Amino acid sequence: MSGTPRKQVILGRISGLMGIKGWVKVHSYTEPKESIVGFRDWILCAQGAESRIKVEGGHLQGRTVVAKLQGVDDRDEARTLIGTQIAVAREDLPACEPGEYYWTDLEGFDVRTLSDEALGYVDFLFSTGGHDVMVVAGTRERMIPFVQGRIIHKVDLDSGVITVDWDPSY
Repeated sequence: MSGTPRKQVILGRISGLMGIKGWVKVHSYTEPKESIVGFRDWILCAQGAESRIKVEGGHLQGRTVVAKLQGVDDRDEARTLIGTQIAVAREDLPACEPGEYYWTDLEGFDVRTLSDEALGYVDFLFSTGGHDVMVVAGTRERMIPFVQGRIIHKVDLDSGVITVDWDPSY
C-alpha cells in the first residue's frame, strides 16, 4: 500500500571504533550476534534522522562484532556514528518457521484469556535467559511468560490476538 510507512526493526547500535580505517564496533541484538552483518543494507537512526548505508563487510572478532560501512573510511568519520541505532526494514528479515515469531510482529497484539477476557496489549517482549516474557499493558502492567503450549495457547497473526492461559488477577 503506497503511503504506508515501512516498518523498521532495530537490530543493534554502533558502540565504538575499531582501527583507523573506519571500522566500527557493533552491539548486536541479533542471535547469533554476528548475523547483524549479514544484512547488507542498514538504516542508521540518530537524533530523529535516518540514513541508509551499505555494509561492506563484518565479522565476529573475539566477543565483538565489527563492521565496515560504505563511505566510512577513517576513524574520524566512524566516530560520528557512535550511539547510532542500526535498523533494517521488516521485510528484509527472513521468514519464521511455524510457531516462531519476531517480537516486533507481536507488539500491539491484544492479549486475551482462554475465557476471552481482555488483559491488554503486548507492549514489548524481553528475554530472561530461561524464556521470553511479554509485557502486557492494560488496566495494569502484567509480565506473562511466553511459553507456548503451557501459557501461550494461540497466536493469531491475522486478527492480532494472543490467547493465554493466565489468571486475570495476576
